[in-house]
Amino acid sequence: MVTSATKERKDKLIEDFHSVINDTEELMRSVSSEGGGKAQALRARIDENLNLAKDYLEDFEDSVVDKSRNAARITDEYVHENAWRTVGLAIGLGVVIGLLIRNRD
Repeated sequence: MVTSATKERKDKLIEDFHSVINDTEELMRSVSSEGGGKAQALRARIDENLNLAKDYLEDFEDSVVDKSRNAARITDEYVHENAWRTVGLAIGLGVVIGLLIRNRD
């Protein structure tokens, strides 16, 4: 389940990367036809946008890691609290897979 905050971060990250790409393309066109102040201003904008994109990516990565750890903790707690159910489910799944493999031959 994707939360709206996560979706907003992802959309902002994608928007920032598009901005970096567009600025880079503009810089490449500008550098080939002009030098000086305009190219320097574009380089500064690209650097700023790249730093923003990196910050958002780090935040997004931290969020994903936190959610993964939380999911692992919840799964671990469930398995410990329901050990026999988990064992039974694993055995049942193993039997079904075994029957499917046996019937393939």
